[in-house]
Amino acid sequence: MQKTYYPKPDEIERGWVLVDANGRTLGRLASRIAEVLIGKNKPTYTPGVDVGDFVVVINAEAVTVTGNKLEDKMYYRHTGYPGGIRATSLKRMLERNPDRVLRAAVWGMVPHNRYGRALMKKLKIYAGPDHPHEAQQPQPLEI
Repeated sequence: MQKTYYPKPDEIERGWVLVDANGRTLGRLASRIAEVLIGKNKPTYTPGVDVGDFVVVINAEAVTVTGNKLEDKMYYRHTGYPGGIRATSLKRMLERNPDRVLRAAVWGMVPHNRYGRALMKKLKIYAGPDHPHEAQQPQPLEI
């Protein structure tokens, strides 16, 4: 009988991946990023074990969406006070905080528990073309 492979913490090799979001569709980009964060693109993938890579996203302000989502898609938050719900459109969110748009999309595709929160710490998103991770030598990812 063959045993199931379970990667040990010292056997896990984490790489750095660079993703250019310029002109990419938001949902398709987010699903590919989530796949790399979780590690499903690696042969050592094991459910519940963090074997994924770090992901650096540049040009987050240039993601695209189809249809009327720029005006129709809303992001909601609550102040904590009665009647304190606030809504922001995707267009306004891309103008003010373009990194939050992609972060919210990726968060919707990872587990919503401590494992998912650990995965999200490996995601680095920058609105423009510059990032401070040159020392890690991130490899470009084809999407």
